[in-house]
Amino acid sequence: MSNAYPLAASGRQTDETARAAVLAAYDLAVLRDTPELRAMTDFAAALCAAPIALISLVEEQRQIFIARTGLDATETPRDSSFCAHAMFGDAIMEVPDATADPRFAGNPLVTGEMRIRFYAGAPLVSEDGVPLGALCVIDTVPRPGGLTDLQARGLSVLAANVMARLRDTRDAAAWRHAERDAKRALSDSENRFRTLADAMPQMVWSTLPDGYHDYYNARWYEFTGVPPGSTDGEGWNGMFHPDDREHAWTVWRHSLTTGDPYEIEYRLRHVDGTWRWVLGRALPIRDGDGAITRWFGTCTDIHEQKLALEEREVISQELSHRIKNIFAVIAGLVTFSARGRPEFAGIAADLRDRITALGRAHDFVRPHSAGSQPVQRQDSLKGLLGELFAPYQERDTARVEIEGDDVRIDDRSATPLALLFHELATNASKYGALSVPDGTVRVRSMQDGDATVLRWIERGGPPLVAPARSAGFGTQLIELSAVRQLGGSVERDWRPDGLQVTIRVPRAALAR
Repeated sequence: MSNAYPLAASGRQTDETARAAVLAAYDLAVLRDTPELRAMTDFAAALCAAPIALISLVEEQRQIFIARTGLDATETPRDSSFCAHAMFGDAIMEVPDATADPRFAGNPLVTGEMRIRFYAGAPLVSEDGVPLGALCVIDTVPRPGGLTDLQARGLSVLAANVMARLRDTRDAAAWRHAERDAKRALSDSENRFRTLADAMPQMVWSTLPDGYHDYYNARWYEFTGVPPGSTDGEGWNGMFHPDDREHAWTVWRHSLTTGDPYEIEYRLRHVDGTWRWVLGRALPIRDGDGAITRWFGTCTDIHEQKLALEEREVISQELSHRIKNIFAVIAGLVTFSARGRPEFAGIAADLRDRITALGRAHDFVRPHSAGSQPVQRQDSLKGLLGELFAPYQERDTARVEIEGDDVRIDDRSATPLALLFHELATNASKYGALSVPDGTVRVRSMQDGDATVLRWIERGGPPLVAPARSAGFGTQLIELSAVRQLGGSVERDWRPDGLQVTIRVPRAALAR
């Protein structure tokens, strides 16, 4: 390898011997995986929504990662390093799609297990102009649009902070001077962070590890209208709607205790005196030992979205309620029409019962309010069958028992299931086990690979003989529901002690 790099785009030419001397001035053993540097890669990954963030220092034969988030490796060969290119620039180097970039398309970090697609690296350059490495973020999917302006500014601020930390370890003989430089750099970094946070559209806040709120950005004070500092500590909870305070405290205490991410919707008092819905989120920053050093959080105004969602929910419930009423009206019209045609009374009764079964299925899966919500889960097959079989049950004993695995259903499969089992129950009440006092029916469900098997088993009914032909309307309705609509199969076994029906349906047909 040549002892000097070619002239970079910035015009910066660096002798490798000089670079090695500059790197040797830093105490890399002390720098590796310090909580401060790890907090920077954590924040860079969060800011840029990237799975990997690294602080890389490029040596003659390798690049080493003195802090990393989302990656186990501590170093890679220099000849595959993206940062070895980024460090020679004057600005952030972005690679929107590494597979389409001639410099990196054949790179083992692109073609191999790591699968780098997007890269953005802010150069780490000493005050003497010596390139040292880069603070970078990496993603496994391309980003044609690259970083946002806010993310790019944030990455540059963090890179400056990294250099401040590197300088803090240099030249032990001039410790006092280095300490003053570090404090100055830290103060400058704090000011830049506040500027960055104030530029964000969300309300930004942070707390100590015990949850004590000690920072809010300008957006918080603009939204709430409270004096600066008045919501420090526990004062923030007084800004919540009284009905939301206890729940907010409970969720926040849980996060502080467990370290789990914090997420909650609540109403926050606006500067105009109204209550507006916001989404609160927070993530912990941890040191190398896993201990939480700070919490960073945001509040996002979602009031309009919340109202629109509630309005859609009300409309959906109203439409479903009207559809339910339509089933009742149709059933009533069938009854009314049959009064003048006694010869159609039996057909009308069967049709009315089928319409009623469809109405029960629709009412079970339709959107509900809190007051009308069914007791059973609305995606439960057992819950739907319980509603359908309720008219056949007796007060003291269950004539129809439902057992086996519960199966997820949705509004698409509820209608054919209702028609199918209503038809079986109707036939059983006319000719089978439910036509006599001691007869029972057992419905058993089980999983068989990608299929759900439903068995209808009658016991205690009158002796049965398989009919000579089974192409009646009821049979056709069962076939239509199970085979054509659900894509399954139906097998009947006319046993002397009771009919058994086995229905096999693909699980994908029962729930999306």
